[in-house]
Amino acid sequence: MKNIAIATLLIAITLLTSSSTLKKTEFQVKTVVIDAGHGGKDPGTSGSYSVEKDIALEVALKLGGYIKEFLPGVKVIYTRDKDEFIELHERANIANRNEADVFISIHANSLPRNISSARKEAVYGTETYVMGAQNTGRNFEVAKRENAVILLEDDYEKTYDFDPKSPESYILFSLTQSAFQDKSIALATKIQDQFEHRAGRRSLGVKQSSLLVLWSTAMPSVLVEIGYLSNPKEERELNSSSTQGNIASGIFRAFRDYKNDIESLN
Repeated sequence: MKNIAIATLLIAITLLTSSSTLKKTEFQVKTVVIDAGHGGKDPGTSGSYSVEKDIALEVALKLGGYIKEFLPGVKVIYTRDKDEFIELHERANIANRNEADVFISIHANSLPRNISSARKEAVYGTETYVMGAQNTGRNFEVAKRENAVILLEDDYEKTYDFDPKSPESYILFSLTQSAFQDKSIALATKIQDQFEHRAGRRSLGVKQSSLLVLWSTAMPSVLVEIGYLSNPKEERELNSSSTQGNIASGIFRAFRDYKNDIESLN
């Protein structure tokens, strides 16, 4: 009964938030929040010599730099611009408080350490997630890993009433779908197209999963997994400044094209 009551309340909040926000953002893209995943005491995933939080920050800052340079009319806000720990709910709160029109979260992927070397060498590439309830297979593993960040927060039980490792906790997500899913999918698709056709990255496609950081945002939102640190070749590439620049420019071009599409509806 408690979960049903919470779900009903969340649906109401989602509908109220979306109805008040659409009027402000339907045809304009003026503010983007760029979220470098993890940070501080939370390193994220790791490869043989590097960690997710550092690579995510480098790409996030490069992306913001491109937007500032080539789209000066767009306000860029970072959830973090240095190595610090930002609670998961606060990342979404930053976007909501600033009435952002787009939220982009940058991450890097990795397979578990007990996976064979051959498997690690075979799995590589980019994927972009939008909020959804398709929590099966690898999608669910990504959701559990990303949502487990809340375990590092003080009093997370009071903040979230959610166990990121429990399948039952994800039932709520099937009842509360994002009001901005179509726009999120449009942006995610553009990002993956840019990766595959312009940035020279392997695309693993657009996927849906129950990711807390996306679920809490009141605007089109995506989480971009820019590659696998568990893959030796891809880890070397992700630590290259030029590759980071290519990835950031691919996301930038996708954001620019998305902005143009939205504003062409005026």
